Amino acid sequence: MSAALAARHSDPAVFGRVAVLLGGSSSEREVSLDSGRNVLEALRARGVDAEPVDGIPALIEAIHAGKVDRVFNILHGGDGENGVLQGLLQALGVPYTGPGVLGSALTLDKIRTKQVWIAAGLPTPRFVRIARGDDLHAAARELGLPVFVKPSNEGSSVGVFRILEEKDLDAAIDFAAGYAGELLMEQMVVGEEYTVGILGDLALPSIRIVPAGDWYDYHAKYVADDTQYLCPGMDGDDETAIRALALAAFRAAGCAGWGRVDVMRDRVRGLQLIEVNTAPGMTSHSLVPKAARQLGIDFESLVWHVLELTL
Repeated sequence: MSAALAARHSDPAVFGRVAVLLGGSSSEREVSLDSGRNVLEALRARGVDAEPVDGIPALIEAIHAGKVDRVFNILHGGDGENGVLQGLLQALGVPYTGPGVLGSALTLDKIRTKQVWIAAGLPTPRFVRIARGDDLHAAARELGLPVFVKPSNEGSSVGVFRILEEKDLDAAIDFAAGYAGELLMEQMVVGEEYTVGILGDLALPSIRIVPAGDWYDYHAKYVADDTQYLCPGMDGDDETAIRALALAAFRAAGCAGWGRVDVMRDRVRGLQLIEVNTAPGMTSHSLVPKAARQLGIDFESLVWHVLELTL
């Protein structure tokens, strides 16, 4: 195991009473419940006094009742990742896992994250912001096909459309008509897909994602068992470069603690930053645990280390 990830504490009592915040009401509820069950089981196996709490209103009740000293946030999407929860816990003086208010709010918004990366000179695909009522055909002409269309504020590949030719826009236009938020249209990266987990100041080994289908959609992430995950995803200097880029992107977006940075390698433009996840999945298909195992860190040790980052 990496010396940087050796446990600093051995007594689970140091964490006090831990609320594992899961579920909630976002589109990622089911994934969050699955992640939360795994985290809860791992913490309890290490002797941590941990209890599941479903959603923010229930968490507020538990805090007011004096039952919570610390929060392991595994509430994917929505208020679990957009700064609302983080601001609440900061105001109440309750430590929590993951980035703070700024990093959480910024990175759940893909458009603003890309604007920050561009300002910092970090590579990310060209994009067009789509407000409600905007012309998707005009945006596609501006960028040139192929493109992806996706909500600026969702995760887990919810509402993502792969546009290879003009007629593929029809489904995205139908979705946009009923969607209240902003959409992002970005140039499609033609090349391999990678992700890099971040734990404190350490970038974990990269993972190259090879879906059996054309792209890494919701089914490939959470349902299929034929998606390949190659770890480390690169070799030598390339592996060093992708880890350094991911860590720089994480920090530029105001993040600290733990998270995951998605990167692609375009055949012409090289490495391109896609997005940041500040409450990564902890399911059987999830990627941060896979990368941690490459360093000899089992799931229980990973969960313990994430919680240690709150001390």
